[in-house]
Amino acid sequence: MKPRLFLLGTLVSTLCLTGCMVGPHYQRPAANAPLVFRASTVPEIAPSSTTTLGDEKWAEVYRDPTLQELIREALANNFDVRIAAQHVLEQQDQVGITRAQQFPTVSGGGNYAALGLPSSLTKILTSGGNGPYNGSNFFAGGFTLSAAWNLDFWGLYRHQTEAARTQLLATEWGRRMTISTVIENVATAYFHLRTLDAELEITRRTLAARKESLQLTETLEQGGSGTLADVRQAEQLLYTAAAAIPDFERQIEQQENSLSILLGRNPGLIIREASETKWPEPEQVPAGIPSQLLERRSDIQQAEATLVAANANVGVAKAQMFPQLSLSGTAGTASSQLKGLVDSKNLYWYASGTLTQTIFDAGKLRNNLRLSEAEKQEEVLTYQRTIKQAFESVSDALIALEKYREYREQEANLTAAAEDATRLARLRYNGGSTGYLEVLTNDTNYYSAQLTLAISREQEAISMVQLYSALGGGWKP
Repeated sequence: MKPRLFLLGTLVSTLCLTGCMVGPHYQRPAANAPLVFRASTVPEIAPSSTTTLGDEKWAEVYRDPTLQELIREALANNFDVRIAAQHVLEQQDQVGITRAQQFPTVSGGGNYAALGLPSSLTKILTSGGNGPYNGSNFFAGGFTLSAAWNLDFWGLYRHQTEAARTQLLATEWGRRMTISTVIENVATAYFHLRTLDAELEITRRTLAARKESLQLTETLEQGGSGTLADVRQAEQLLYTAAAAIPDFERQIEQQENSLSILLGRNPGLIIREASETKWPEPEQVPAGIPSQLLERRSDIQQAEATLVAANANVGVAKAQMFPQLSLSGTAGTASSQLKGLVDSKNLYWYASGTLTQTIFDAGKLRNNLRLSEAEKQEEVLTYQRTIKQAFESVSDALIALEKYREYREQEANLTAAAEDATRLARLRYNGGSTGYLEVLTNDTNYYSAQLTLAISREQEAISMVQLYSALGGGWKP
């Protein structure tokens, strides 16, 4: 008997391992990637290179020490990053649960029973009322071992495990995408905060200069060289700058609160150096070729992993249409005496096999297959759309970087010209060659130009942040 059971087990195991895997094999859909990114009329803005900006580690792109510390804190404490990591752990457990279906389940147990009867009834049962009497207690016990195995001949459970594993991969890529997004958000929030700092400092300097100008205008008016209208115009300039200060302070504190939440803190102060910010301004931006995005960007990898899972689910749906074979067996021992439990005479066993095939289900399995195929096609379209959006985001960021750089350079020229025009207007007014209206106009233009220059510097830096993220950078440690 034992050799037969061993032979049967070997045969069943071989069938399960070499059984058919129904369902489609995965093939990556065509991406139709362009040869180069649409970026600029200047070809050197996006040269092809083996190492691209997206391959750089974030600490090599963002070299501001304060920003680096903020990013490290965010990666350790940000709630989105921590939740994404927890999702990976949850999916790992789900893979284990799904994979367990491929193996037999074995359970064991024991039982014990005791029965006590009245002595008079026991006497009647044992000897008909006339025989010897040996007691009124009865005992029985035993052990059982049961096993059940749903054979995976058509690959039903293997396809489910494949789907679970690729979902785990998609979850891991989702975690990396969360890391890149958090780094992008922290850098963007930090540069905006530093721009607000610069605007506040510009306004305070302007306010101090306008106080001096107002005092001079009042002195000239009192001496008869100026007019009351000049004084009122100087007051307008002063009050405009004074009113802007509390508004910038409000924006700074609110931006600090927003950045604190990204860091996993309660809303509060963001300590930063008073020195000038180290804006990310590389001389060249190696963007690489578009096809490299397919391997580097987390959202594309996540979309493809989800597509692979959908492809495996098609195999699951096809396998459900074939006959299902299951084996089960029970073995144990039973005795009314403790020492009899190990006696081979008291052993028993039972084994059975079941083959089931759905005959009529009103089209449930066939519709389930069509649903799985439709969901796979949807994931194909989602994957292709994600790739197109990636190409778009890189091209937009390249264009923005170049144009904001040109914009910032022209704003720097405008600010320099406005500063000199203001200086000349003050000299002309002090010399009595012009009215204070000319000073007011040039001073207002100069103040606006300084604020616009600070914003243009921020826009250029943020476009660099967006390009780095669009190229798939940031998630590498």
